[in-house]
Amino acid sequence: MRKLTVADLPDGGTPATLAAIGAGWGPVIRGGISRYDDAGHRTHAESDRHTHDVPEIFTIVQGSGHVEIDGARADTFRAGDLLIIPPGEDHHLVSDGDVPLVFTWMHLGSLDQA
Repeated sequence: MRKLTVADLPDGGTPATLAAIGAGWGPVIRGGISRYDDAGHRTHAESDRHTHDVPEIFTIVQGSGHVEIDGARADTFRAGDLLIIPPGEDHHLVSDGDVPLVFTWMHLGSLDQA
């Protein structure tokens, strides 16, 4: 996992910047926005392994929490952070804050989907 902030992006996060973050991968093939109201909410069941065969980029819009990578607590995040999860890495977001956790998620496709 890599963590950046929106302030780290030279142009505020245009599609070209997002493509550079996921260098070697194609366009966004699916995505969405999620909201979790309760502190301690984990994005997937504790026993579930959650991986993808493509990179996933999270943008934290509101709230804070921590990331679990391969079953271990890895790093904290807050509004304005971007989390880049490489293919095959087991990942979960856990809300720690007093306000609802709101984030976007995007899966990048392969270059032949560009």
